[in-house]
Amino acid sequence: MELKYLPDMDIQELEALLKETGQQKFRAKQIFSWIARGAKNFDEMTDLSKQLRQDLRLYARVSGLEVRRKLVSSIDGTAKYLFELLDGNMIESVLMEYQHGFTACISSQIGCKMGCSFCASTIAGFRRDLTAGEMLEQILAIQRDSGARVGNVVIMGIGEPFDNYDNVLKFLRLANNPEGLNIGSRHMTVSTCGLVPGILRFSEENLQVNLAISLHAPNDSMRSAIMPIGSKYSIDKIIEACKIYTRKTNRRITFEYALIEGVNDSPENAGELALRLKGLLCHVNLIPVNTVKGVGYRQSDRRHVEEFEKLLLRKGIETTVRRELGADINAACGQLRRSEMSEEP
Repeated sequence: MELKYLPDMDIQELEALLKETGQQKFRAKQIFSWIARGAKNFDEMTDLSKQLRQDLRLYARVSGLEVRRKLVSSIDGTAKYLFELLDGNMIESVLMEYQHGFTACISSQIGCKMGCSFCASTIAGFRRDLTAGEMLEQILAIQRDSGARVGNVVIMGIGEPFDNYDNVLKFLRLANNPEGLNIGSRHMTVSTCGLVPGILRFSEENLQVNLAISLHAPNDSMRSAIMPIGSKYSIDKIIEACKIYTRKTNRRITFEYALIEGVNDSPENAGELALRLKGLLCHVNLIPVNTVKGVGYRQSDRRHVEEFEKLLLRKGIETTVRRELGADINAACGQLRRSEMSEEP
């Protein structure tokens, strides 16, 4: 019999499971709370009776994820985790420290189908979606290992969140639950490469979660060349969906823009991007593209990055340059999983 994976369950589902197995349903909140505190087994749930803990072992499990490797930056302390799941698949997460506290960047899939040419996540291939509990457990494992309290979460690791919509949404609700991790909605960000149906659906969820769009180009021909999804959803369609999102949620959207030398980093590109985003409640986050082995793209130099930023600001587009963290450990998601898979026999 396959054991039930409890991190996947909300309190109501835990209550139903306990009722089904002849247990008292009020124990569900205790179990939910223990999971959120990082309990890896039932023995740690000391306010449950010994008999209940023995019974739970027969049909349920608390953990399905182990740290396979951990790299810590000597520059800024950023920690990159490679996790192995129960089925042998591997995913990555990153813990970053900012002035406002600790942020975890987590994965939503094992691999990615989107095929962005500058991203390591897609190279090693797609295996499957992650469950809500497997997303939650990335945070629990990071907190357990580091001792840090994760106050902010970005779903910006391996995978496309809106390609795994239902599990991502359930994860957001689990992480937000006051009986659990109690991470505020406004402290969570979902990053999509621009799946328009997902953006529109997300606008109806009545959540105050932040939305980030990986745009990376100012026009469709350039975007399609580096991001295959650009051939399916035009920038105009994405911006139209974003306008609906901001109107319904009153939340500002972040546009992620990875600057690639000689590809999308010219002053003309900046001017075209500013024209596209004019009047939209948004913010542009400029990212010097990560170096990926086997991919020929190079980071824009500092002068081009600063010039691009100044041009956008001059056009009235709120813009920042993302601070690079974990440069000495290849902290961008996908690279550690890829290297580990290439080392396997």
